[in-house]
Formats: sequence, C-alpha cells, structure tokens
Amino acid sequence: MSESVDRDYVLGTHDQEIARLGLQHRVWRSRVIDAWARAGIGAGQTVIDVGAGPGYASVDLAELVGSTGRVVAIERSQRFLATLASEKSTRGLVQLQAHECDLDDLERLPVTGADAAWCRWVLAFVRDPRRVLTAMVAALRPGGVLVLHEYFDYATWRLLPQVSTFEAFVEVVMTTWRSEGGEPDIGLRLPTWLLEADVEVTSVVPYIDVTRPGEPLWEWPMAFFQTGVDRLVHLRAIDAQGA
Repeated sequence: MSESVDRDYVLGTHDQEIARLGLQHRVWRSRVIDAWARAGIGAGQTVIDVGAGPGYASVDLAELVGSTGRVVAIERSQRFLATLASEKSTRGLVQLQAHECDLDDLERLPVTGADAAWCRWVLAFVRDPRRVLTAMVAALRPGGVLVLHEYFDYATWRLLPQVSTFEAFVEVVMTTWRSEGGEPDIGLRLPTWLLEADVEVTSVVPYIDVTRPGEPLWEWPMAFFQTGVDRLVHLRAIDAQGA
C-alpha cells in the first residue's frame, strides 16, 4: 500500500482509497447526474468542483459542459490530482483545469463568475465549512447555482439485525472525523447557512436506502468498511485486536 503524507486526509489518499472513491462515484452517479440536470448545468457553462478528489465527478462535468465550457477542479492532494491529470490526458479534456488548493487555508476560490459550484462529502471534512460555503457562493455569478451532497445522520448506517461491533465502528469513524475538525452530520446545518447567505434553497432531497448483499449499492458501504478498518488502525483510533 502506498501512502501520501503530503496533504493527506482522514480517510487517506492511498491506492485503495482512490479505487474506493471510483466505486463510490459509480454507485452514486445516476443521482449526481440527476442533481446536475435539475440545477440546469449544461453545455458551455463554467462549473467548480470543490474538493474534487481523484476527479471522477470532474470528468463527468467536463463532458457535460463540453469543449465550450470549463470545469475548475479544486483539490489539495497531489496523488488525487495526478489521477485526475491522467484521466484528463487520456480523454483529451482541455476544458478541465485543476488547482492545488487546501480548502482549510483558502479565503477565496481561484475563479469568479462561475455558473455553478458542486461538492460532495467535502464540507463534512473541512474545519470551517461555513467559510468554504461562503467562498463557493462568492465564486458564482448572479443567479448561479450550488449543488451540495452531504450526510445528515451518519449514525443511521447500521446492520439489521443490529450488530453492536459494527455500530462501534461507525461511532469511531465519526469520532475520528470530528477529531480532525470535521462534522459527519453537516447536512443538518447547510439549509440554515444558505438562507442566511441569501441563497434561495430550491431543493432538498434526502436519500435513504436499505440494501442487502448481492445488490450494487451494498458494495459501496462494504468497501468503506473494509478499507476503513485498516485506516483506523493506521490512525491509531483502534488497535489491531480491535480491528
């Protein structure tokens, strides 16, 4: 396992995490595409992907806006940016631009007048999510749109019948996020912050799923569990016996 120590994340930037994020994007892609469509994102627009990770969504956005549009991917991990650069080159996506930026240190985004800004499971990890949200709003043109995808009740990730050791795992995950300055249930705060920033909230959609082994959705949380246990040992949040 290779591990980046430069601008790492609580979940890591190692090869297994890059692969897991790819699976995650495939599982959620239809809902993402639907959200972008409802927001009116399309050809010729400028879109910011805030906390782009390895760039799976950035690539989809670049193909959506086409050669006359522009996608600006904001990411701090060099390993993630290298993955994005490789895919950009392979697909010839000249409309895709990447900026190495740490959202925890950023006062403003390196773009203004954008038509849309998008982020997924990013505000849950940054130390000052409200400041990042303010920067996203400031980067938009008048009438621009935000599309945000965040957790609102992380502890509902459970097994039926209930398994106490699995619920303990979820609790440790939440604790490690919070110890790094994040907030797993950040989605509960976003509507209020948006209204206070004079942003019109036009759609709030909760996604609540029940899945079982053998179904495509099942593979997403199980992949997180499998890599997550190793990551918690790496972070010394649990020991090998606990794992």
